[in-house]
Amino acid sequence: MSLVPKDFNRRLVREITIILIIKIILLLGIKHIWFDAPTIPKNFDTQVAERIAGSPSQNKETR
Repeated sequence: MSLVPKDFNRRLVREITIILIIKIILLLGIKHIWFDAPTIPKNFDTQVAERIAGSPSQNKETR
């Protein structure tokens, strides 16, 4: 005979499932509100091409 009744196990599984569903809904809501568009800067492609091609940058770095 088990020390934990089957009703307790079912209730525990149901509560954990509900909590996980609520968390997923909240995370999807947060993602939709704050992270709805990618943050790619303007002229991103040309900046990457300059880095790869090794063109000299107009900005001079100082050390």
